[in-house]
Amino acid sequence: MDRTFMARAIQLSLDNVRSAGGGPFGCVVVKDGNVVAEGVNQVTSTNDPTAHAEVLAIRHACQKLRCFELRGCDLYTSCEPCPMCLGAIYWARIEKVYFGNLAEDAAKIGFDDSAIYSEITQPHAQREIPMIQMMRDEALAAFRAWEESPRKTLY
Repeated sequence: MDRTFMARAIQLSLDNVRSAGGGPFGCVVVKDGNVVAEGVNQVTSTNDPTAHAEVLAIRHACQKLRCFELRGCDLYTSCEPCPMCLGAIYWARIEKVYFGNLAEDAAKIGFDDSAIYSEITQPHAQREIPMIQMMRDEALAAFRAWEESPRKTLY
């Protein structure tokens, strides 16, 4: 746990609001005591709903380290990660996550993820955006090809 890295994530979030007009979120990926990558919320500036600070920092870190996993890396973020960012953190195999604001703090200023958490537990057909399965047998062909492929990289 390093206050310097958290302070940097918080400063990134402040700078993003003050100078870029972006969302109040900043993130730093750290490995072996060094900053590997940083990210700020760029959802509105790039018209990309996935351009959250954590996702961008993870993407930059993976590019810089030339790997798709960030084992041995810690993530410092100005706010508790949303469900999408949390998924990216787990997929990246981040070692530890340090966060400043709580999800409830974010909800109070309009960044409320509680509906997404609630939706995840609902049956597919009862979700706000219905999830309708189709053509499973045809889709399984890609999974069979993956299982049989000698060139696959497990992750």
